[in-house]
Amino acid sequence: MNLPNKLTILRVIMIPFFVLFLLLEGGTNVNYRWIAAAIFIVASFTDLLDGMIARKYGLVTNFGKFMDPLADKLLVCSGLICFTALNQLSAWVVIVIISREFIISGFRLVASDNGIVIAASKWGKFKTASQMIMSVLLMVNIPLLTPVTVVFVWLAVILTIVSLIDYIVKNYKVLTEGSM
Repeated sequence: MNLPNKLTILRVIMIPFFVLFLLLEGGTNVNYRWIAAAIFIVASFTDLLDGMIARKYGLVTNFGKFMDPLADKLLVCSGLICFTALNQLSAWVVIVIISREFIISGFRLVASDNGIVIAASKWGKFKTASQMIMSVLLMVNIPLLTPVTVVFVWLAVILTIVSLIDYIVKNYKVLTEGSM
């Protein structure tokens, strides 16, 4: 197993610890939330790092193509569900974001069955970055940053929708024709 795949597995292993620290004491302990934020940031960094290493050194594998996006979705969606449980995020926001992930995963599955690999778009990357920043802001929950947090929640929702539309427009033929 190569280094990028090990980093992906590490990211998956970090998720329960992130969730644990975020939810400990009902999410009211500031120290635990900062630990959760640190774990989330490290896990997010492994996502950036594994992709860079895999591309730079030609270490792209089928395992990585499958597990890397899945690990990202598990990390972000775990946080979103926790924020809903902690009454920090409206359920509709979580539903919009998670629905997009299911739709894109479905597209990728159909494309894969047709031998097509659909790469992440710039909009998808912006979406992921905004969701991760939003998540960290929600974790640290600094009252002075509340307006910034609200902006990032809306930005994450808007970029989620924009990236979904972009993805569908660019790849609709995968569903309608079975190939591109």
